[in-house]
Amino acid sequence: MQFPVGRPDLIRAINQRWLIKFWLRSLGDESQPRWSAVEAENLSRVAADLSFLDVARGNAAPRFRIFSHGTTIGQVYGGGDCRGRFLDEVMPPQAYASAVMPYRQTVESGLPVYTVQDLTDSSGRLVQLERLLLPFTKDGQSVDRILASFEFICADGGFDSRDLMKRQPAPPVLRLAATIARETA
Repeated sequence: MQFPVGRPDLIRAINQRWLIKFWLRSLGDESQPRWSAVEAENLSRVAADLSFLDVARGNAAPRFRIFSHGTTIGQVYGGGDCRGRFLDEVMPPQAYASAVMPYRQTVESGLPVYTVQDLTDSSGRLVQLERLLLPFTKDGQSVDRILASFEFICADGGFDSRDLMKRQPAPPVLRLAATIARETA
């Protein structure tokens, strides 16, 4: 999966545009914003569509532990409360290999990553998943937290969000993957 560099205006969803502007404002003179900026910001208006993850490093590739998520995220993953679990424990095995790549790119590049994928709900309706991953640091040294924002869009209006990620018979079709530049939005 390639992640060419794109401008922040590539992001379509209004809430995600607000989040990228928040991330850029929080940078200051550092390579990644401090996690304390997230703790200080009122994210309640977008909280249902957010997931907060710790980056767990070991001898192998990093793993991503969910320490908090909104109600929408619990519904689409079909697990209700996923706190304390790793992405590889929550995501369907057939989708994990491609789904984890944007998270790894976020950690390796220290930059936001934006993806758009096609899913289908239980009635066969096309649902586009727009995902924005924002890297943060607690220690000022490395990316150790990720704020993930999810937007689900269906041209038909409504769609069945229950177990949406688990119902996919194959990995979602990737429409767009980009690393977002640090330029001001």
